Amino acid sequence: MHSEDELTGLIIGAAIEVHRELGPGLLESVYHTCLVMELEDLGLDVKTEIPMPVVYKGIKLDQGYRIDILVNDQVVVELKTVEKLTDVHTAQILTYMRLGDYPKGLLMNFKVKLLKNGIKRFVL
Repeated sequence: MHSEDELTGLIIGAAIEVHRELGPGLLESVYHTCLVMELEDLGLDVKTEIPMPVVYKGIKLDQGYRIDILVNDQVVVELKTVEKLTDVHTAQILTYMRLGDYPKGLLMNFKVKLLKNGIKRFVL
């Protein structure tokens, strides 16, 4: 079992490996598939495209929220391939973390020269 900090370190390392191999400029789905492969190779529990319903007065409402990647039921990983991360992207990952009661999140933009410049960490 990994601590949350160790886990985020492993995820970031795997993402950097994917970015090093592929470079920037591909579709988000390509990075998604390759990152899932890397994380599974590390022996991590990886779930993808997790629906996140909103519960209102005890009723689950499917509003189309989907987590890109959830690692070890602890860390939400949201992938982007955009010119620049915006407040909308930040709000998106924070919403997923809050709805799922997940303590940590990583927002990763693969459309950068150095991936470390495209990663934002979040803690609830």
